[in-house]
Amino acid sequence: MAKIHYVLSMLGDNERIILSTRQHWFVLFSSIIAEIVVTLIVISAFTVMTLTNPLAAFGFLLALIPLAIMTWDIFTWNNHQYVVTNRRVIQVSGIFTKNVVDSSLEKVNDVKMTQSFFGRLFDYGDVEILTASETGDNLFKRIGDPIKFKTAMLNAKEKLGYEGTGTHAQRVESIPEQIAELDGLRKQGIVTEEEFKAKKKELLAKM
Repeated sequence: MAKIHYVLSMLGDNERIILSTRQHWFVLFSSIIAEIVVTLIVISAFTVMTLTNPLAAFGFLLALIPLAIMTWDIFTWNNHQYVVTNRRVIQVSGIFTKNVVDSSLEKVNDVKMTQSFFGRLFDYGDVEILTASETGDNLFKRIGDPIKFKTAMLNAKEKLGYEGTGTHAQRVESIPEQIAELDGLRKQGIVTEEEFKAKKKELLAKM
């Protein structure tokens, strides 16, 4: 919940989250498998040793070391997020110190996705965002459901273009209405002929 609040605090006016994901659980599993094995070995070994020497029970404390490392890896994985909004792509990492990398959808030139055989089998892959910004390209490695992530990003970029076009079209379409209103004021004598012609010329220049 705290992670969502942190991302929400970075959103601008009228900006909304479309998709939020993280690296595939394979990434977490590959990080903690060693800690799990070591923990099981320590517990098994000292369980046998306590049968002959009760003091060996203190050896179970050694299991706290791999457990602590495993807990840290889990928190690190859980706090690494990839977020698509209607304006940008945000990469957030870090437990206590947050690192945030933004890629504006307007500057995204292309999106490259790479999936290995096992990636297609277990639904993970790499997504690279090719941008025209100074920060360069961003590579998101082994994220879960990369096709959905790529599609959400491209759809958001396309919709952003349509929204821009819609705003522009609305502004252009209102100009004839403004001219008609001015013509009505001219006929009523509120606006002079010279003022009407000058304003009409100014409005037509904006089309």
